[in-house]
Amino acid sequence: MPQMEIGVRDLRKRTASVIDAVRAGERVTLTVNGEAVADIVPRGPRMRWLPGALLREQLVEQERAADPALARELAGLAGQTLEKL
Repeated sequence: MPQMEIGVRDLRKRTASVIDAVRAGERVTLTVNGEAVADIVPRGPRMRWLPGALLREQLVEQERAADPALARELAGLAGQTLEKL
C-alpha cells in the first residue's frame, strides 16, 4: 500500500481523510516545509507482558541496548518469580 505524505498545514484541512487512511492501515508521513518530521501509523495490539527472548530480539534488531547498570539488574532478576522476590 502506498504511503501518504501530508504537510502540516494541509493536515488541518484533511484531518478526517488522514484518520480514515490510518484506520485503513495506511502509514502517513507528516511534513513541515517538505521535511518528514513524524509518522502517523495504525495502532497495533499492545502487549502488557513482553517475554525476555522477544525483548532481546527486538533490542538486537533495533540496535538498542539497556544501560549497563540496568542490564546487570535485569540479569540478576531473570528467572525469578514474585514469590522469590
